[in-house]
Amino acid sequence: MGEVIGELLPLALGVAISPVPIMSVILMLFSANAVRNSALFLVGWVVGVTAVIGIAAVALGQADPTGDEGPATWVSVLKLALGLGSIAIAVTQWRGRPEPGTPAQLPSWMEAIDTVTPGRALGIGLLVSSVNPKNLALGIAGGVTVAQADLGGGEAAVCVAVFVVLASATIAGPVLANAVMAERVAPALQRMKRWLEENNATVMAVLMLVIGVVLLGKGLGGLL
Repeated sequence: MGEVIGELLPLALGVAISPVPIMSVILMLFSANAVRNSALFLVGWVVGVTAVIGIAAVALGQADPTGDEGPATWVSVLKLALGLGSIAIAVTQWRGRPEPGTPAQLPSWMEAIDTVTPGRALGIGLLVSSVNPKNLALGIAGGVTVAQADLGGGEAAVCVAVFVVLASATIAGPVLANAVMAERVAPALQRMKRWLEENNATVMAVLMLVIGVVLLGKGLGGLL
């Protein structure tokens, strides 16, 4: 189980480093109904991340993911595809980064996030954690990792739980910090938001390139 958790760590980190969702939850913390909306956003995020890796692990586990001497061929092909997809996302992010001194273009829905309703906050958290192409790819890769390890139900659940906790740390951190010491962390959260706005594309490009290369290597290693 320890080896599986080790393989899940970079994937969970990839999900955790999600600049737009982090900026979203920070914006909610400076809006009306901050505590309630940010908590619901976090709940939606956790549910979405859990659903992706959980469904992937269960579904792929039914498809005999291990061969005689290692992962089944289709597992290696899937990792290869996910690696190529991650690299494609990295290239897109890098090419779409703003020029120095030019404000980053953020999703239009973020402009109204300070007036978001509780139900919408929950829905946004669910969508950005699960439908997002990056998180979807990394969640599926995590599900493949759990499925091919052929663990017992309890051990698999622990691996999924570790993945979800790590993947949610960057969203839960601001929410919990604000709940405990709102006035003291406010300046730091504002600085974090500004930095992420300026470096969103670069962070995403580097992150997805590294993870893409790792998945690509694992896929090729299983095929050769």
